[in-house]
Amino acid sequence: MTTIYRKSKGLQDVPMHYCPGCSHGIVHKLIAEVMEEMDLIQQAIAICPVGCSVFAGSYFACDAIEAAHGRAPAVATAVKRTHPNQPVFTYQGDGDLASIGAAEIVHAAMRGEHFTTIFINNAIYGMTGGQMAPTTLLGQRATTAPGGRTKEQAGCPMRVAELLSTLEGLVYAERVCVVDIPHLNQAKRAIRKAFEKQMAGEGFTFVEVLAACPTNWGMDPIGANRWLMEHMAEYYPLGVVKEV
Repeated sequence: MTTIYRKSKGLQDVPMHYCPGCSHGIVHKLIAEVMEEMDLIQQAIAICPVGCSVFAGSYFACDAIEAAHGRAPAVATAVKRTHPNQPVFTYQGDGDLASIGAAEIVHAAMRGEHFTTIFINNAIYGMTGGQMAPTTLLGQRATTAPGGRTKEQAGCPMRVAELLSTLEGLVYAERVCVVDIPHLNQAKRAIRKAFEKQMAGEGFTFVEVLAACPTNWGMDPIGANRWLMEHMAEYYPLGVVKEV
């Protein structure tokens, strides 16, 4: 029998804990395929966050380190400076990166640290019950904003890729999503480019993935992807934000 598809060697053969329709598993798959295609699995080091992807280190077949909440960029800085020839990446959600870890990611980008960050933006705190995040859209409801986020109370949602792109140390930032095959393929190309530029020693690279969270959005998976494209992608435009 001819095998037309197989699970990437970049993933462990264990079941994932993510909710049905969650984008995390798809992004894990893309990262794993990039590591396999670039022959980086044995060299790569993942820095995992606190959040829905807290167990990511159990899913990737490369070495992994668990960081304190928001501190993955600091840990990645130490690892990359200690092992400058190895690919290092952080995998972080919007609560971990844009809230408690905002200073960490800003200063890593400012310094031009030579690692890659994969940023999962699902516009809400997923693991802890659906609270409002820095990326929650205006009018979007959350457990801590039952009437919807307002500009007067919480300000406007943070566009992290654009914010970091003002810093000279960041050499590549792209925003992607994984709602269908064309977008999934583009996301994979962006992840690969981020790793390639990292390994070329160019500086800090950043890929933001607009992700669906059907559980906390109160939607089915198809409806969540539709809402993402109709609302999130309007406020967070897809495409290359910066490339040097």
